[in-house]
Amino acid sequence: MQLIVLGLNHKTAPVEIREKFNFSRSRIKHILRLFRESDDFSETVLVSTCNRTELYLVAQEPEDGMASLQIAVKRIAGKTFKSEYFYTLTGVHCVRHLLLVASSLDSLIVGEGQILSQVKDAYHLARTAGTTSTLFNTIFNQAITTGKRIRTRTQIAYRSVSVSSAAVDLAMKVVGDLSKADILVIGAGKMSELTARHLLDKGAPSIFVTNRSYDHAQELAAKFNGSVIRFDDFIDHAVNADIVITSTGAPHYIIQRDRLALALEERQKANPLVLIDIAVPRDVDPEVTRLKNVVLYNIDDLQNVVDTNKELRNQDAEAAKTLIEEDILALKERLRYLSLRPVMVRLHDKFDFLRERIVAKTLKKMPELTEEQQHKIEVMSERLMYKFLRDPMININKAAGTEEEEHVKKDISRFFMLNDKDEDEPDDEKNYNYWN
Repeated sequence: MQLIVLGLNHKTAPVEIREKFNFSRSRIKHILRLFRESDDFSETVLVSTCNRTELYLVAQEPEDGMASLQIAVKRIAGKTFKSEYFYTLTGVHCVRHLLLVASSLDSLIVGEGQILSQVKDAYHLARTAGTTSTLFNTIFNQAITTGKRIRTRTQIAYRSVSVSSAAVDLAMKVVGDLSKADILVIGAGKMSELTARHLLDKGAPSIFVTNRSYDHAQELAAKFNGSVIRFDDFIDHAVNADIVITSTGAPHYIIQRDRLALALEERQKANPLVLIDIAVPRDVDPEVTRLKNVVLYNIDDLQNVVDTNKELRNQDAEAAKTLIEEDILALKERLRYLSLRPVMVRLHDKFDFLRERIVAKTLKKMPELTEEQQHKIEVMSERLMYKFLRDPMININKAAGTEEEEHVKKDISRFFMLNDKDEDEPDDEKNYNYWN
């Protein structure tokens, strides 16, 4: 048996290719059914997101499994299949990759939290579809545990690495809870939109938007259920705001010290007014910091936060990788001692021993066969054996961890005389090494 992952992601394929492999739940169920009916694979999980699509499999035989996998993926992908978009990992490399994915270390934005939920959903969908068993139940549960562990043991998910997210984090340090904050965004460009999105993600109920182009301000406000302030009136609204974020293309200061000082005489709030100036050239006169109860952050302050967080996030990533290696070693030990695995190995090996002996006797009686014909008989006998063992192996796996486990072990051992030493018993046991 062999663990395999075949996939593509934001590193290997452009968005116009990735979107063709972003499967719906119904499509995923259909693909899982196709692999469940295959003789070459015993377990399957399909992870499909906007930035990656990955097919995890347990192949009965490495060579047959890889060949069948290529054929199946080409059939699913159709004309969009190009081998350079895909990567294939096996054994421990497959397991390590899954743990990196679940921990968001392989994400477009390292530390993002959505991928862990997506891996969890993909696993539960496959389990419901009946395409997981002992091996993937163990591995995917470990991946989910590892993802959670890294989020609690490191700060990788809580460090802002974009100017817009850093702006929101700095504002929250002063204001605290955003759920009741009055927020004004000046400018309707891309940076303003990103900042508004981060504000809402952090709990802001809505925003006010102003821009020299009223239509552009309306467009941005509509995206976030916000309200529009006419540009000529923004200073009157700003003085009673909690947070003002400005990102315009103006060649001069749009918030001057003297004008703001005059307006602040009408301020009714005791808390500081937080001004976050993302614009270059700057929108806010730096002299406003001389005013009482005003806090100003500019693009350099934000960039310093981003640079510091990137360095700290890299340190978190290295710490996370150490935790992943620890979990891989622990997982290896768990798989090595799966309670029903020894019975399954003995059952497989006894059938294989008998198969080899019968085939050898048969071929001796047919010396006229060519080497190719002999090989075909060998392959046919292997396929027959896997056909005969497939259902018993599935049912043995299903018993793992249940009240029936001990009964199944005893019954299988007794029915097939797995504990008896006779002339038909193989001399030694093969070890299924999933890590190669």
